Amino acid sequence: MATSIDGYIDDAGPERLLLSNAEDFDRVDQVRAESDAILIGAETLRRDNPRLLVGSVSRRQARVAAGKPEFPVRVIVSASGDLDPGLRLWQQGGDRLVYTTTAGRERLGDRPAAFAEIVTLGATVDFGALLDDLGARGIGRLMVEGGGRIHTAFLAADLADELLLAVAPVLVGDSAAPRFLHPAEFPGGSRRRMVLRDVTRLGDIAVLRYLPGGRPADGSPTTREGPQ
Repeated sequence: MATSIDGYIDDAGPERLLLSNAEDFDRVDQVRAESDAILIGAETLRRDNPRLLVGSVSRRQARVAAGKPEFPVRVIVSASGDLDPGLRLWQQGGDRLVYTTTAGRERLGDRPAAFAEIVTLGATVDFGALLDDLGARGIGRLMVEGGGRIHTAFLAADLADELLLAVAPVLVGDSAAPRFLHPAEFPGGSRRRMVLRDVTRLGDIAVLRYLPGGRPADGSPTTREGPQ
């Protein structure tokens, strides 16, 4: 996730606020290429209309040479089933999965069958069950791109192995703008400290790599500087 210094992922204007720079966008493309699947929530899909593709031709070729599909699986989470079939994500790329609730499945009907496989998780979206299903499909590395509700759910359920946070030198300061995380009961609360594994400078962006599991019991140092 890319955030402003004060923790926002966008402003409240009609156009998307681009927090990342060219170097960070390339880093994101590399992480996508290394992933088996990319997951976002339906709110992010509706707001940003992303394609979630690997842009680099050489990276796509490397995936194919390694016996992988050209593109990672795109995964959409929508409890309500409110999905617009005209969005760009459905128009190109590889396989797509939609995880929804029983009520969301009824709303979707047969409409999305042509562009995605629909998986029903029950009365609510159970992210543990979602990950179990992805694992059964051979998805070993999942990139979660957002938005705020999705990141909150993963971190609150202690389901994230690492957090890559790109901090942009921008202040938004608008209570109507979306934030990186929502209020939640996070494991360990404010007493739990994540492990900082990397700090990488990409132009005016600082990319922080945290391990949410907490500080090692032996107190060993875990921070190392990335490229400057």
